[in-house]
Amino acid sequence: NGMKRFMLSVALSCLYLANINAADIKAISGAFSKGNAAALSSLMDKEVDMALQGGTSKVRSGSDAVKDLESFFKSGNISGFQVIHHADKKDRGFIVGKINANGKEYRVNITYRTENDKAIIQSIRIE
Repeated sequence: NGMKRFMLSVALSCLYLANINAADIKAISGAFSKGNAAALSSLMDKEVDMALQGGTSKVRSGSDAVKDLESFFKSGNISGFQVIHHADKKDRGFIVGKINANGKEYRVNITYRTENDKAIIQSIRIE
């Protein structure tokens, strides 16, 4: 019985420690699900590397990146976003997801840095 309690406390400690540095990506996935680019404006880095629908990669200001996403979302009848893979390492991470727009499925790759448990977007590729 004592051993079970010890193992449980070790497991809970590991879970707690694993989550200390994890960035919260709910705001990002929620904004993509709803096609709400404005909700991402406070999560954009000063400069964001953007590539939309197979276009060339361009470094944009955070506010221009929001505008680019806004026009993609508006033209796209967004009907859902699903996170396929999420990795978080100390002060950075990435999200791989799928977004449905105009009946098509696009792959979304987002990289971010972590600042005060917030994921600050550094790059977005939608292809």
